[in-house]
Amino acid sequence: MRDFSSFVPVVEQDPTDPAFVENPYPFYRHLRAQGDVVFWKDYGFPVATTLETVRQVMKHPHLGRAVPKALRPTARPELAAFDKLEQHSLLEIEPPDHTRIRKLAMQAFAGPKIAGIAIPISQLADQLIDALPEGPFDLIEAYAKPLAARSITAFLGVSQDHAARLQTWSNAMVAMYQARRNADVERQAEAAAGEFADFMRGIIAERRKVPQNDFISQLVAFQRSGDLSEEELLSTAILLLNAGHEATAHTLGNAVPLLLDFTGRVEALAPGSIAGTVEECLRFRPPLHLFTRQVYQPVTVAGVPLQPGNTIGCLLASACRDDAVWPDGEKFDPFRIQHRHTAFGVGLHSCLGAALARLELQIGLPVLFARCPDLTIVEPPRVANLYHFHGYEAMQVTVRQAPPPST
Repeated sequence: MRDFSSFVPVVEQDPTDPAFVENPYPFYRHLRAQGDVVFWKDYGFPVATTLETVRQVMKHPHLGRAVPKALRPTARPELAAFDKLEQHSLLEIEPPDHTRIRKLAMQAFAGPKIAGIAIPISQLADQLIDALPEGPFDLIEAYAKPLAARSITAFLGVSQDHAARLQTWSNAMVAMYQARRNADVERQAEAAAGEFADFMRGIIAERRKVPQNDFISQLVAFQRSGDLSEEELLSTAILLLNAGHEATAHTLGNAVPLLLDFTGRVEALAPGSIAGTVEECLRFRPPLHLFTRQVYQPVTVAGVPLQPGNTIGCLLASACRDDAVWPDGEKFDPFRIQHRHTAFGVGLHSCLGAALARLELQIGLPVLFARCPDLTIVEPPRVANLYHFHGYEAMQVTVRQAPPPST
């Protein structure tokens, strides 16, 4: 491990500590007071703490996601299925392959296709609220997770009947990026990767026989024309199913207590304000807090020299409350003047499904509060031990349902 102590302050914080998991923002404030870059000893690499520095790191051409070949860990047979998917994942590759695959995926994520799913999302939100149980229940499991999972499956072209199973596989695989990763997490991720891949191969085979107007059919067309390999098609489809619901479910759950405590909630959820409200929810309590970059060529970031083989982290959630950009950033204010935040990342690896996630939130939050005007949290919600992610494990609520608006 390289010694950065002569360049930047060194800080310590166990990312699995319950107090940190529940509220990491005091630690982030401490880091920003130390400098644009600090060395996080528990992780063993420096991290960027401010908006400008995070943006610089995430957009720098000499930094990227792919681990250099010389530094890649020895292949482990017990993780063969998981590693095979990761090998072609947009999250883990760089140009030119990344450029080619992302360009194709963006075509399938074209604006008209996103807009076309607005009505189904709204209908799904109403269906989920119609099915809410009487008495206290977990809003995360009953509304946030299924809304996100069923929306992305509908968009990609997978039956909503499979949403719960896909969500289970996704959660197991995403746990590999969390601070709590251990041998048991690895076993579950490997099993999930194998089952998920087998399932998606079946869906892909069906779309080859009978194409439909959905995302997977579009990817199959690209593969047939030679623009995508079979492995790239499979990895891209699984990545988007995984990432396509994780951030939305966390953000929707994170937003509920914020809006319940906000006196201007009705105005904030109105059609003319909801887009700004969603951006403030994303800024104030983003779903992903830490992302990393690998150093490919010597580069200096905020006065800190980095060498090939180094890793640097980007503290997205700290950047979202940068005091230099948002002087009152510790205050939740849906009506504030908007600045570009980093909740969905920046640069080549920014979230591919950000537009779809925003649409789900812009629909799902107003429908929830309109249909459940007296929604009440009946016990303090628990933040899940998922760092680098941030979202509630459970949120016990009671509601009184209002009927959906007449059409």
